[in-house]
Amino acid sequence: MMKVRSHKRISISIILFLILLALSVLLILPSMIDRNMNLVTDHPVFKTSMAAKEFHKTLIVGDWHADSTLWNRDLMQEYDYGHVDIPRLQQGNVALQMFTTVTKSPAGQNYNSNKSNARDNITALAIVQRWPVKTWTSLYERAIYQSSKIHTLAKKYPDNFMLIKSQEDLELFLSKRINNSEMVGGLIGTEGSHALDGDITNIKNLYDHGFRMMSLQHFFDNKLGGSLHGITNEGLTDFGTQAILEMLRLNIIIDVSHSSENVVKDVLKISNKPIVVSHTGFDGYCKSPRNISDDLMIEIAKKGGLIGVGFWDAAICDNTPKSVAEAIIFGVNLIGAEHVALGSDFDGTITPGFDTSELEAITYELLDQGLSKSEIRKVMGENMLAFLKANLPKE
Repeated sequence: MMKVRSHKRISISIILFLILLALSVLLILPSMIDRNMNLVTDHPVFKTSMAAKEFHKTLIVGDWHADSTLWNRDLMQEYDYGHVDIPRLQQGNVALQMFTTVTKSPAGQNYNSNKSNARDNITALAIVQRWPVKTWTSLYERAIYQSSKIHTLAKKYPDNFMLIKSQEDLELFLSKRINNSEMVGGLIGTEGSHALDGDITNIKNLYDHGFRMMSLQHFFDNKLGGSLHGITNEGLTDFGTQAILEMLRLNIIIDVSHSSENVVKDVLKISNKPIVVSHTGFDGYCKSPRNISDDLMIEIAKKGGLIGVGFWDAAICDNTPKSVAEAIIFGVNLIGAEHVALGSDFDGTITPGFDTSELEAITYELLDQGLSKSEIRKVMGENMLAFLKANLPKE
């Protein structure tokens, strides 16, 4: 009898141990994944001049693309891993940050060819990070859940962060920033319109949840058309054309990063408004399957569009502030200073050579490489500000 009881106690102890072990893994695993997937190349503290420091403080800095809501971080807290949080945005003097919601990523993701039916990495990430159950099967719900983090930030920390959804909001934000230079303005966008779950009415639903920019594809072909990294290389489908027209009706900014060149050409034919490539490189500076042709970049610029220069090797063939500056200057010479912006792709499982707190190093390199102060002001954020003023809904 004693042996039976002893065995029961041992069994219960083992079960409790395994439960505690499983809980510990679930608590620790999300931060471990984040820490290992959003690295920063080791580097000494960047040496910049006093002139660059003072000039950087006077800039409106804006970034068109960061995937920070994908991860289980409290963005009001400063972390020693990842690339973006509010304290580090403030240290980098970032005024405007577009937060993009990642909802699907194919297993074996690469820049050359991905199948749309490949196993999805984000499903496992959603489960491990203990997202709501409805996000496990719905790409639309994943986008909504991530956007809720930005709404919560704005409600809980109004002295540090403001959600911008309209031209009216933008003007209010700028007036607040006069007295509080650390105020950060956030916007919400999608990383691919597979987040619609194939339903055109979800464009308005996402709009109602604060989405003001929508990219069309990610790493795979979808119901709207071909991806730059997909299989078909096709242009817009009939559904894609309908989606573009609805986005234009609602004054949603169209982002063609990751779209096939045929999709980009089709969008340029349809759209009566300028478009954005939120995070990319210039193929003439860095020959890469990640980048569309320079000729197409010129066409985007001719229609008033903006090109956000990325901070990682597949876009600019390196990841240093010097290389970012060189890529920016290449773009300025190709399409004009009025059409170049920043598109970091921070927290998008890239490995940059710096995080958002260190953007002053780009300003220093642009000065050092001879770009004029007026051109630097434009590419570092004034172009983004002007684009938002002209293209956000009025109220």
